[in-house]
Amino acid sequence: MKILLALLALACCTAFAAPSEITAQYQLTTKGLTIGHVSESYVRTGDNYTISSVSRSEGILKVLYDEQITLQSAGKVGAQGLQPLQFEEHRAREPSHDVNATFDWERGVMQSRFKGETSQVPLPRETQDRISMMYQFMHLKPQSGNFVIAMSNGRKVEHYTYRFVDEVRIGTPMGEFATLHFERVTYGPKDNRAEVWLARDHFNFPVRVVFDDPKGLRFEQTIVTLQSR
Repeated sequence: MKILLALLALACCTAFAAPSEITAQYQLTTKGLTIGHVSESYVRTGDNYTISSVSRSEGILKVLYDEQITLQSAGKVGAQGLQPLQFEEHRAREPSHDVNATFDWERGVMQSRFKGETSQVPLPRETQDRISMMYQFMHLKPQSGNFVIAMSNGRKVEHYTYRFVDEVRIGTPMGEFATLHFERVTYGPKDNRAEVWLARDHFNFPVRVVFDDPKGLRFEQTIVTLQSR
């Protein structure tokens, strides 16, 4: 389901030491109606990390499309931040759409397994998967102007261009945050629009994400709880 998979790729500036553990809860809404929630956890042990993100339908969406989607990423933490080695996507309702990807950085190849078939995809340097990208913000160095970043959904790798918009305070169910606001640069009417707000005083963690598709649908993911140590 696209609205539960609309995780975004972009970069940011950071001035905070990244925590070793994070737990976060988000609400998913459209037109003011809650349609789901997301539970996430991040754990770093030495030079290794694991991330789990579970999205569940709620409200009217649960009646129409009851689904649970789990994203998992595992890899290394180095000088450039997160380096995924394994990415998995599991769907409770449609297991035939599960994805498993292995990142072979020495060969520059991502091996993807989907619907019983295995394929190999060229792997650009510093590629993130769709969930590690959200946690890579904590490790990135300051950037200015437009920038391009590679992200994989486990089946292919795409390049996205993003730009800094402004610094703004936003309200959430958890309270107000001073944020850095970024948006995806689009080049045509068929491009999906994406925006993200990163909490400056919380190691640049994403506290709001907005996704607009070409059909006019708008979905928001907003922080409800955030704990770290």
